[in-house]
Amino acid sequence: MARMTARRALSAVPVLIAVTFGVFAVAAASPFDPVKAYAGTAGLTASQENLDQLRANLGVDQPLLTRWWDWLTSAVRGDLGDPSVMRMPVADVIGERAGWSLTLATCAFVIAILLGTGLGVLAARRPGGALDRCVSSAAYTLEAAPAFWLGLLAIWFFALQLDVLPAGGLTDAGSDTVTFGQVATHLVLPASVLGVSQLPWFFLYVRQGVTDALDEDPVRGARARGLRERTVLLGHALRSGMLPMLTLIGSRVPELITGALLVETVFSWPGIAAATVEAATSVDFSLLAALTVLATAAVLLGNLLSDLLYGLADPRVGFDG
Repeated sequence: MARMTARRALSAVPVLIAVTFGVFAVAAASPFDPVKAYAGTAGLTASQENLDQLRANLGVDQPLLTRWWDWLTSAVRGDLGDPSVMRMPVADVIGERAGWSLTLATCAFVIAILLGTGLGVLAARRPGGALDRCVSSAAYTLEAAPAFWLGLLAIWFFALQLDVLPAGGLTDAGSDTVTFGQVATHLVLPASVLGVSQLPWFFLYVRQGVTDALDEDPVRGARARGLRERTVLLGHALRSGMLPMLTLIGSRVPELITGALLVETVFSWPGIAAATVEAATSVDFSLLAALTVLATAAVLLGNLLSDLLYGLADPRVGFDG
């Protein structure tokens, strides 16, 4: 495990470097002007001399390679730069928001895995049954439903029609303090929506895996020995059927990040979504690069976690990847 983790960490370095250069290259080719975004309405009446001076102060008058190399060498030393729009260090922007995004994504992932696994096992127990047909149809429908649409639907039903859950935000309107109870209440809708948007893939993988495992000789042998159906299903079929699902964890991380950005925007959740959108529209090189590196690192960690879990669940695979 340690050797594979070390190899993956070393191979991740050139990937992250290439990603940062790609961000700066795309931002440089963008038609948006970071100087005008920084100046706001004042930029409409500012003289060209003032705009050029502001461009020099922000460092966007330098060539692409110079801007990228200066940011990269500073980032290695722990200085991620200062955003041109948010007026605070990039590290502080990420530090304030990443925790809330991680909380949302973790809760959603737990919901998707637990519900997907439970429903998948129940559906595989009686393939073609009423439960299997209903849940499978719902799963295929949810696969095509964008996360922001599910979020808007959840707000309309639970917040506006039933008035049982808040429509968005982190705390109640007018509250000056952040309490656990308020955060938990406001987290229910966004975490559930994000979790449900990821649920179909876990359900379908577990259902297929457990269905195939029930036809294998070891499971048939367990039934022939007179073991209880619950023991056969959970102790034998589920363990074998979960192996394909473990590889799904890493591949769902990019979709989880994208979905989290959409859900955060819909529910006004104070995560990194607003910072990402603002960094993109203002062509904020330093913030865009840092957020992209963070997302890329999350994807690489997700893939590593999938391989580690698969190796632990099936010793025949090992950790040679």
